[in-house]
Amino acid sequence: MTTQQEAAADVAERPKRLSGKLGTLDIVFTVLAFNAPMSVFIGYLTVIIGAGNGFGAPITYFACGALLLIFAVGFTSMSRHMRNPGAFYAYVTAGLGRPAGLGASFVAVISYYFILLGGYALGGVGLGAFVHDVLGGPELPWWLWVGVLMAVAGTLGYFNINISAKVLLVFMAAEVVLIVAYDTVVFATGGAEGFTAAPLAFDNILSGNIGIALLFGIVCYSGFEATAVFREEARDPDRTIPRATYIAVLFLALAYGISTWAVIVGVGPSTVLEESAADPAGTVLASVATYLGKLGSDVVTVLLVTSVFAANLATHNVTSRYAYSLAVDGIFPKFLSKVHGKHVSPYAASLVTSVIGALFLTVLVLLGLEGNAIYSVLIGIGGYSLIMLLVMTSVAVIWYFWRRPEIQLSYWKRLIAPALATMGLLVALYLATIHVADMIGGDQVLATAIMLTFYIAFVGGIVVAYVLRAKKPAIYERIGRSVD
Repeated sequence: MTTQQEAAADVAERPKRLSGKLGTLDIVFTVLAFNAPMSVFIGYLTVIIGAGNGFGAPITYFACGALLLIFAVGFTSMSRHMRNPGAFYAYVTAGLGRPAGLGASFVAVISYYFILLGGYALGGVGLGAFVHDVLGGPELPWWLWVGVLMAVAGTLGYFNINISAKVLLVFMAAEVVLIVAYDTVVFATGGAEGFTAAPLAFDNILSGNIGIALLFGIVCYSGFEATAVFREEARDPDRTIPRATYIAVLFLALAYGISTWAVIVGVGPSTVLEESAADPAGTVLASVATYLGKLGSDVVTVLLVTSVFAANLATHNVTSRYAYSLAVDGIFPKFLSKVHGKHVSPYAASLVTSVIGALFLTVLVLLGLEGNAIYSVLIGIGGYSLIMLLVMTSVAVIWYFWRRPEIQLSYWKRLIAPALATMGLLVALYLATIHVADMIGGDQVLATAIMLTFYIAFVGGIVVAYVLRAKKPAIYERIGRSVD
């Protein structure tokens, strides 16, 4: 066989790659949908106000955004050298080696599945309440509505990513308009008691439970790292991925920080702490009704449902692409690496993601668990593992550039910014470790079990990698697919 024939045969054996024409804004809106801004606006801003550091909550969001922007310096600099769309998986592999990378991939897959399942549970509860309370429809079990959401998200996930991006764009645009409208009206009218600069007071920034505030603050940015997952489907990944990452983090920092300030002004400094602690979501909804009227309140209620669905769709797409990437590398079953001939989508991984989600939620329903309880626990799990993965990735960036001095980068990008991000994220991981029970309802035994699950998964990935190195070296060499 000639050299040309060998090359042709090698190409023929490779699985069909994903492709697409996602631009910067397409990826930004997909990431923002994953983050579900309307859900954060309604359900989390007041959690930090009431259970975190009170009037200092806006600065908490700005500080967390600043930390993640610093993290993004190394993250996006390294993205130019990553050909694998596996995000955390690819970065940790390239920086810390194949065993650590496979361990990180196992943590990431479990994390995204938990976030996806928790989002479905919340979406089922929210959609059921909307149909019954607002539309006057029948009161059906929450899990039936979960089935509807799964079917729609799974169907969209089967087709080309550009279709999902257009759906997410519509939902996200509406969410942004309503949030901006609320902030504008509150600040223009002076709120309940006039404008307050209390969030700028140093004593308020460090007041209350700063640990809970920082923990929830970082969790509210979850999903920004997913920009790298769509590398193969981006129009110009070397430019698109960095731009999308910075835009997403900066937008979230401004939106959450300003909106939290608006809630404090809108509700009134004299009552906002007490009301936020007693009824976080109800406090925001009541304030929206005050400043945007009943129509605005009804629209926000609708957008809360669509926001959760958009998050489910975005998470489904990210999760299926992790499975696809691991299958391409030979870690997961080969059929998961199949790409649709027409839609150029990871349709097999998408279908399996839907099936696993349906089976897992069926088990939880048979155990008699309620949707709200499932949501709070699973989202808490995802939040903890996100910080864990950010720490590993930040360390990987430092080590990657340290071993490659030939790459021409400033010390700010290759060392200083990643080191600062690592230190900040280590503090966040410590706070998450001692406060994860608070995130999932106060059950310390369950919190410990959750943390052990992720560390065991990480160690398990390392063990699997060494087994592959001994018995299937060809597959071991494919781990991370940082080079082809």
